[in-house]
Amino acid sequence: MLRTIGLRPPTLPPIDLEVAPATILTLSGPSGIGKSLFLRAVVDLDPNEGEVSLGDRFRNKTAAPHWRRLVGYLPAESHWWRDRVRDHFICLEALPLTELGMPPESLDWSVSRLSSGERQRLALARLLAQTPQALLLDEPTANLDSDSTTRVEALVREYASSRGAPVIWVSHDGDQCRRIGDRHLLLGPDGLRERTWN
Repeated sequence: MLRTIGLRPPTLPPIDLEVAPATILTLSGPSGIGKSLFLRAVVDLDPNEGEVSLGDRFRNKTAAPHWRRLVGYLPAESHWWRDRVRDHFICLEALPLTELGMPPESLDWSVSRLSSGERQRLALARLLAQTPQALLLDEPTANLDSDSTTRVEALVREYASSRGAPVIWVSHDGDQCRRIGDRHLLLGPDGLRERTWN
């Protein structure tokens, strides 16, 4: 269970939220409302108030580097700091490259030759290779075509199910929210509210 109690990033009201194991919660709301700020607060990248826990582990009692391995965060814009793709991976075993439609030789590509969609998929592979116990995904398919989007959705669903990982998935795509989300929340100026589909 991923739980926030009174979590308050700048500009947002306190947020109480529970995401059960193996559950994908989709989160949407107007651009600029603070969805990314909320994810960054959960993983403790920006100043915030409140408490976050994952199972019996509490963020304020866990060293920040270890917390960020437990709660894996995929930003909307992936970061690359070396020239070659493989140099960004700690472990090269069992990478889900095929599942993401990426050839094995993509590990030897230069980062500069990657398209935005390739960067997005390889950044997800890099995150999953660290086997986090929860996932925070900020528009992980925004730069992808429909085939790649389907691959990412299937991979995340399988990861959540097989590992019992709670997932928060930010998306502006209503069809995707219906398709992938077990629950859907809207973030607005007054906080979170549950969205049900007709």
